[in-house]
Amino acid sequence: MTAARWSSATIQRRPLPSGTFQVPLLASPAMATAASSGGHQYVSVKLESPRLAALDLAPHLFGSHPIAGSWDPSKALPMERAADAIWELSCVLPSRHETMDFKLVLKQKADSSQCIVEEGPNRPLGCGSNEVEMTDAVFKLNEKDALECKVWVETEMLSPFDLAASWKAHQENFQPSRVRGTYDVVMDVTESRPKNDFASGLELDLEKYVVPTTPNMGSGVVYAANLTENPRSLLNTGMSSNNDTTMGILHNLVKGDASPDHYANTKKDVDGRHAPQQEGQRVVLVDRGVGSPRFARPKNETISTSNIKQDSEGKVVPHSIPHNIEKHGSVGMPAAEGAVAAAAVADQMYGPKEDRKLVIVLVGLPARGKTFTAAKLTRYLRWLGHETKHFNVGKYRRLKHGTNQTADFFRGDNKEGVEARNEVAALAMEDMLSWMEEGGQVGICDATNSTRNRRNMLMKMAEGKCKIIFVETICNDQDVLERNIRLKVQQSPDYAEQTDFEAGVRDFKERLAYYEKVYEPVEEGSYIKMIDMVSGNGGQLQINNISGYLPGRIVFFLVNCHLTPRPILLTRHGESLDNVGGRIGGDSSLSEAGQIYSRKLASFVEKRLKSERTASIWTSTLQRTILTAHPIIGFPKIQWRALDEINAGVCDGMTYDEVKKNKPEDYESRRKDKLRYRYPRGESYLDVIQRLEPVIIELERQRSPVVVIAHQAVLRSLYAYFADKPLEEVPKIEIPLHTIIEIKMGVTGVEEKRYKLMDAVNPTAGI
Repeated sequence: MTAARWSSATIQRRPLPSGTFQVPLLASPAMATAASSGGHQYVSVKLESPRLAALDLAPHLFGSHPIAGSWDPSKALPMERAADAIWELSCVLPSRHETMDFKLVLKQKADSSQCIVEEGPNRPLGCGSNEVEMTDAVFKLNEKDALECKVWVETEMLSPFDLAASWKAHQENFQPSRVRGTYDVVMDVTESRPKNDFASGLELDLEKYVVPTTPNMGSGVVYAANLTENPRSLLNTGMSSNNDTTMGILHNLVKGDASPDHYANTKKDVDGRHAPQQEGQRVVLVDRGVGSPRFARPKNETISTSNIKQDSEGKVVPHSIPHNIEKHGSVGMPAAEGAVAAAAVADQMYGPKEDRKLVIVLVGLPARGKTFTAAKLTRYLRWLGHETKHFNVGKYRRLKHGTNQTADFFRGDNKEGVEARNEVAALAMEDMLSWMEEGGQVGICDATNSTRNRRNMLMKMAEGKCKIIFVETICNDQDVLERNIRLKVQQSPDYAEQTDFEAGVRDFKERLAYYEKVYEPVEEGSYIKMIDMVSGNGGQLQINNISGYLPGRIVFFLVNCHLTPRPILLTRHGESLDNVGGRIGGDSSLSEAGQIYSRKLASFVEKRLKSERTASIWTSTLQRTILTAHPIIGFPKIQWRALDEINAGVCDGMTYDEVKKNKPEDYESRRKDKLRYRYPRGESYLDVIQRLEPVIIELERQRSPVVVIAHQAVLRSLYAYFADKPLEEVPKIEIPLHTIIEIKMGVTGVEEKRYKLMDAVNPTAGI
């Protein structure tokens, strides 16, 4: 089974409308175009009418195809309400279907046998078209009254692999809630609402509710490089490494004996060594658009044709799909059509996680966000359970050579400076490889690594030990660069003793100019180029020779990252009746104290986010979070099944005393290892973390504030991500009731502030 693979591709990131919500999709590996792979047709029909709801009419669609009832109105497909005045129906038609005619029909909600069919000719729907058409629909209600509606019909051809990825996302994130049949994502938006009637429940000065934060994150700004791994090779010996291999490579590099093309011209073999860029290798643009939150609609994505091959019968087979799927039908699709076929392919597309050692080498000029990117990647991979460490070469340099180096130290023609900088880079790499021999999985080398000579040295050191992926950060936005430079001078220990701030800025810009003279962009090996990803105006992600589960997750994470500052507010639901009784799980309503908190929370949100009208409210599908969010008005509310409380399985509804008495073995197992303990027929904390990954990706992608109203185990897991807490500590993190944790994400890192709006009335409420 083979995981995702990109030979060469470019992902174009479009700027998204403020407040747009998009559920993240699993990346589709090596997709052929729909035309070459016998694709299916995605159809979306939307109808808009402000009068329809008042008339108590429900729109339906019927037509010539059996999927649309074969012109039988009683079998017409109902359209779902997407907004106050908009109804929508989306479906996928089988490949190579005949031209389908359809019409819209209105049915009385009380008596569905009464139908009003739209006037005019049938609407044709051909095969193979990619277009959006807007027309009018007229329904004759009686002899004097006619109802006019706007109709949008969007069609798009999907490859089987697009469809499979979409269906897998649909299976994982969009199943109906097990509790009440609600869907994972429900948009509840009203354009104009009255002022919050509950605002009087909270004092105007929100700072009165601030309580001390835990030591996990502070309110102060910390230079990110100071939080990286300590240089043990320097701290232990106080001098450079005695490793003969490392020093030999370094010596040859300084002498110039290591050819810049030594590794750029070698083949990539099975153990992950680097391969050259092939002649004529195509780089294809991939647009990253916005999908519907209710249907995990795949994006238009095309991979170079060098990634597609043919089998003995001439059928197109992507590298990522095993040949044994071919026996089920052409183009890797089973004989069944639609979603069943997609699900079958999806199960074959995503292979197991590999345990190969991986080194991510940052590349880029100073002030391009390398340390920021490295820190976010480190936090993300640790949270997913991968042993990851961040090694900052600048920290090694400052420890060995001091913090008072001027710009001349960084000149390309300063032989002593170049030798000293290469030496500390080799020391950092040596420490990383030693740590990997002790069990580490992912090491992140954070430095400029701006010349091919430097990168060749790192590849030589890693040969036969680990796989290397270069991540190059490129920024052409002068406003962003100026901001980063001034922030760097303000925070970096290199300028801690500089009393003249502007003199420090001039020195740093001089250093930057020296780097620019010798800078060589990455063209060798496996790489990811992040181009203008932080400017807020879109950006590109160029990908070359990337394959495997973990590299695929890294690509998907990076395409969603940005530097836009915004607050994320985390809070548990108001106290519930099960909290009062000390019971696990359940779906109880709020206690009296919980109802009071819901009103105080609504007042808090209104005051805290009064100028943030694009903010959104996220809840689970359990009623205690929905009821807590109910008094909040003026913001869209989105329900995620992924935010539901940890599934307690057979222990759901029990107290811990009842578990101890009736299931003593489970009670003891949970006490010994709360992180990995899985309730019988339920979940463990590790299971919760895995299902929360789409939530984390979406929180990273959001540029507007988000209020997350969820549950203790879920919020512990989310908080652990932002605070970069070890997994072992996740079940012990304190998330008290009736307290709001504000996490601010931005260029300076992650900051935390806590607001306690009221006490929990019952002592058992915090279990």
